[in-house]
Parts: sequence; structure tokens; C-alpha cells
Amino acid sequence: MEFFWAQLAVVLVCIAIGGKFGGIGLGAAGGLGLFILSFIFHLAPDSPSVSVILIIISVITCTAILQAAGGLDLLVGLAEKILRARPNSITFLGPLICYIFTLLCGTSYIAFSVYPVISEIATDARVRPERAMSMSVIAANMALVASPISAVVVGMLAKAASLNISLLDILAITIPGTLLGCLVGCLFVYKKGAELADDEEFIRRQKSGEFDQQKVSAKQVDNPAQAKLGLAIFAIGVLLTVILSSFEGLRPVFDNQTMTVATTLQIVMLTTACLIMLLCRISPDALHEGSTFKSGLVGVVGIFGLSWMTGTLFGHYNDVFILNFSSILNEYPMLFGLILFSLSILIYSPAATIIALMPLGVSMGLPAYTLIALLPAACAVFIIPGGAQIACVAFDRTGSTRLGGYVVNHSFLMPGMVSLVMSVIFCMIIANTLF
Repeated sequence: MEFFWAQLAVVLVCIAIGGKFGGIGLGAAGGLGLFILSFIFHLAPDSPSVSVILIIISVITCTAILQAAGGLDLLVGLAEKILRARPNSITFLGPLICYIFTLLCGTSYIAFSVYPVISEIATDARVRPERAMSMSVIAANMALVASPISAVVVGMLAKAASLNISLLDILAITIPGTLLGCLVGCLFVYKKGAELADDEEFIRRQKSGEFDQQKVSAKQVDNPAQAKLGLAIFAIGVLLTVILSSFEGLRPVFDNQTMTVATTLQIVMLTTACLIMLLCRISPDALHEGSTFKSGLVGVVGIFGLSWMTGTLFGHYNDVFILNFSSILNEYPMLFGLILFSLSILIYSPAATIIALMPLGVSMGLPAYTLIALLPAACAVFIIPGGAQIACVAFDRTGSTRLGGYVVNHSFLMPGMVSLVMSVIFCMIIANTLF
């Protein structure tokens, strides 16, 4: 342990460097940290999370092809109709729509298409957009731990394989737990801030002519029939993934070994992508035009470098951690939740956090249901504003959604904290009831 603090400092510095650039920069900084740990401190590199990365790539591929088929635009158009039918309920319906989108597609990037619509509808209804916008970002983020095809859930399954938990075990806890947590968050922001008509910034923008009267609407789908078919195939693929991943007897056996959940998910997602591509007759050029694939691959690079670096450090000291901290963490499991919370702030990725730290939680002997219930704690990426928050501030033409001048004093902080803490509490209650 004589060099542990120096090695930890290297990891933290590399995370800080990567955080400045984000995305691909996080992965590259992780590679730098791995070089220092292995070549200078002579720590044996941990095995990279290849299976998890391949799963993420297969899911991204499927989602990108769905986007090319118009399925994502169809979802956004449907969401707009639902939201415009009940504009005064935008504070609750907006976050719910973003939650469902992320749950279905496994990535919170999908919600970016909905944020401008939510802001527009809230403004037209003279409901303070900050309320719906802040909770929509948080709900999309929290849904990552409730999606059967998200990198967070897949990483949990891969890194906690020895606990013999199924996909249904995770979803049975995280879906109701995070939904209830986000509901509390929506109630928290329901009357947050001044009403829009009384908001000083909005009044100033109206008087100065800065308030843009231009309307925003969802993108029209060129071929609705093709989009509906693609969406139906995608939904069947996700459902098949849940079923095959949860029931071992349905998966093929080779040399007395049942096909793993990771391999099953990869095959099903790529097959689903191919069926969408063929049956919807997507042109080759359209496959490469969408933003989903690029955004997803950026996240993959970040997970690759960061999780490899942190896995190397924590893996080397695994026995020391077990000897000194396992009894403490078993008695106070929320401490592990605090560790997940802190690391996710630093590396800005729930998936990378779970992949890096979940093996440590398993080796410490924490029960499976406790580890599942603590998954929402890894969703603290809202603490330091990122792309989603910055975009939502730009989308809000009234100026009610703000970042603040001190980094963390922004519109998303308190709604996020309330939703995260309550999600963990609800997940713990549900887990203790079911297990």
C-alpha cells in the first residue's frame, strides 16, 4: 500500500484531464493513467471490459439503424402529440416521456430530440420551463439504470455474474424505484421558482426583444409505415433480449455451457438491427448519417479507457480492500453508494462507474439486492453541468433554466439530488421486500 495514494492521485489527475475534454478525451486520459500505472508503478493491467463494450456497440448499431428507419423521429412526434394534448402537465409528462425513451433505447442521447419540444410547450402554456426541463434531464439520466439494454445494466450483469442475478431481478427493483424517485423530483420542482409571468429574466427578455417567438416542432417522418415497422421490430428485439437474458433455459448450450447473457444480447441486438435494415429497406447512405452512432461510440471510448485504468488500480488492491473494508461496507452499505456517487461525478459516466466499481462491491460480499438498489447512486453526472444541461439552457428561450456562476449552482442540482436520493431509498425498500 506504500504507493497506493500516489497511484490514486495519478488516476484522479487523469480523470480530471479527461473530464476537461469529455467523451473521447476521457478514454485517452484513461490510457495515459494506465501507462503510468503499468510502466512506472508496475501494476499488471486488468482485462478490459471487452464483452460490455461489444454489447454497447451492438445496441448503438441497432439504435442507429432504427434512427435511419425514422423510428426515433416517430417516437418524438408521438411524444409531441401527447405533450401538446396536456400542456399544463408538462412538468410531469415531459420527464416521463424522456424516461421512457431512455428506457427503451438504452441511451439518454435520445432525449435530446425531445428537450426543445418540452421547452416550447411549457413556454406556450406559460409554465416555467425550468421545472420540466430540469427534471427531464434527470429522468433521462435515472432511466439508464432501468433500461434492459443500457450500458449500466449490462455492465452490472457482466461484473456481478458470480451473484447469479438476472435481468428481471435488476429491472424489478430499478424501474419502480427510479420512477418513484423521479416522481418525487417532479413534485419537488412543481412550484420551484417564480411563475413564468412573474420571472424577472423572462420579463426583461420580452421587453428587450430577446425572447424568440419562433415555434419548435418535431421533425416530420418521411415514411411513417417504414418507421412504424422499424419501431415494432426494435421493440420485439428488446423484449426478446429481456426474456432470453432472464431465463437461462431458453438459451442454447454448447459443451455443457449455456450461452452467456452478454453473448445473447449482442446476437439479438445485431439481428434486430439487420432485420430493421432489410425489412425497412434502408439505403446504405442513411445508415451513417444519424447522430446516435457517433454519440454512442464517443461514450464507448470513454468507458474503455477509464474502466481499464480504474479496474487496474482497484483490482491490484482488491485483497487489501476486502481485508480492511468489507465488514464496514456490509454494515453500512450506503458507504458504497457514496463511493459510486463520488466516482460518477468525477468520470461523468454511470456505465464506467459501475464497470469500475461493481467488482469491488461483489468482492466485498455485499448482497446482490443491495448492489442493485445502489445503482441509481452512480447517476450523479448532473452535478457538474454537461452537454444535456447546456443544451437545455439554450433551448429555454425564457431564460428560466440557468447554469449559474459557481459551476454547481444550476437548475438541475436540487431536482437531481432529490430524485437520486429518493430513487436509492425506494430501490432499497423494493429490494428488501422482494429478496
